[in-house]
Amino acid sequence: MSFTLPTLQYDYKALEPYIDAQTMEIHHSKHHAAYTNNLNAALENSDLKGKSIEEIFSKVSQLAPALRNNGGGYYNHNLYWDVLIPGGPAGPQGKLLESINGSFGSFDLFKEAFTKAAVTRFGSGWAWLIQKGDSLVINSTPNQDNPLMDIAEIQGIPLLTIDVWEHAYYLKYQNRRPEYIEAFFKVINWNEVAKRLKA
Repeated sequence: MSFTLPTLQYDYKALEPYIDAQTMEIHHSKHHAAYTNNLNAALENSDLKGKSIEEIFSKVSQLAPALRNNGGGYYNHNLYWDVLIPGGPAGPQGKLLESINGSFGSFDLFKEAFTKAAVTRFGSGWAWLIQKGDSLVINSTPNQDNPLMDIAEIQGIPLLTIDVWEHAYYLKYQNRRPEYIEAFFKVINWNEVAKRLKA
């Protein structure tokens, strides 16, 4: 079994004006494709071939950097595409909203904390909304690390993520990362985020 680049459920231009078509095409067809291909290459002569990505992450601290970096790049981008949608719901509803309010006080306070985590991630990386037990937490990770990895500062179930590598936003926003993060909130697929929440 090898990992495959997912087909997006929307056109590259579908998230405009918030995320531009050129960025989407390069990000998906070049960057994500490279992580996918490099992950498969790193697994070729490994006893982990055929294992799930979660199994690989569970002992990534013992593995070669190529598996950590490319495995993370493969998984993180899959989640990123899944939590984006053109014209999606304006915000979370139901149990997800209750969980956000219970963990952060309000949706506005959650958005403020998530934005801060994404803005202040030094260099390249990701910001996350994570389910840890019965509560939700926000964290960021460097490079292609994620909360499923055994090396993560905070481990848990990833519900929402934003890519803050420059390739995710630089063509449109240049060095204005906060503007990209604000735009990201316009295209979040809150229904997909809610589906990932465990009872």
